[in-house]
Amino acid sequence: MTVIIGISGTLRSMEFPQNIFEPRATVNDTYVKAIAKAGGAPIILPVTQGGYAKEIVARIDGLVLTGGDDISPFLYGEEPLAELSATLPERDIYEIELLKETLAQNKPVLAICRGVQLMNVAFGGTLYQDISYAQGIERQHLQRTDPVFPIHSITTKAASELRAIFGEKAMVNSLHHQVIRDIADEFHATAWASDGVIEGLEREGNLFVVGVQWHPEIMVKQDDEMCPLFETFVQKVEENNDAPS
Repeated sequence: MTVIIGISGTLRSMEFPQNIFEPRATVNDTYVKAIAKAGGAPIILPVTQGGYAKEIVARIDGLVLTGGDDISPFLYGEEPLAELSATLPERDIYEIELLKETLAQNKPVLAICRGVQLMNVAFGGTLYQDISYAQGIERQHLQRTDPVFPIHSITTKAASELRAIFGEKAMVNSLHHQVIRDIADEFHATAWASDGVIEGLEREGNLFVVGVQWHPEIMVKQDDEMCPLFETFVQKVEENNDAPS
């Protein structure tokens, strides 16, 4: 059977002619298309409060954590600094609950951009609230070029999931201004930009739990080299479903 992949959504306000702002549950269509192209059945998971994560996760086979808003620094023991952008605390809380429940139910996770940062923070890691607070960062990590095109290279770690998918080197796009600082326990970095920014994170163990700092779902529109990431994820979900319980 086709596996069901939950894609975490966010909240956006839409302006109507009556000047009424109504929040909308939404996600960029690029995630939906990337999962469908890889053979998974995508389903959008709206930000939901009230303890429904267990029931929601029970109905999916794998989880994609998507990009978007900055993560609240209160979650890693800091107060907001000047260069922090907008946060959405209710999304932070919900996605952490969703992530932890997915892992508790032993289901694979693919985390993208904000998603990999949230995964790190959820398990005790920290972030630089803005790239300007880190030392030695030289590459353009918030690119001005159309993000269907890559902007810098990454190097992957030997014997990692990302090495198996991309080989030693790959070219990626970049649309972030926060970066991983301290890595959470049970996780390790598996890809880096040439200036040292962490571009990949994986959890120890046999379950596929992988995060990337770039936006492969956008590049899929232009570059088939990103397709194997989603294809591998869907394959790992299928294998996980077939494994003896």
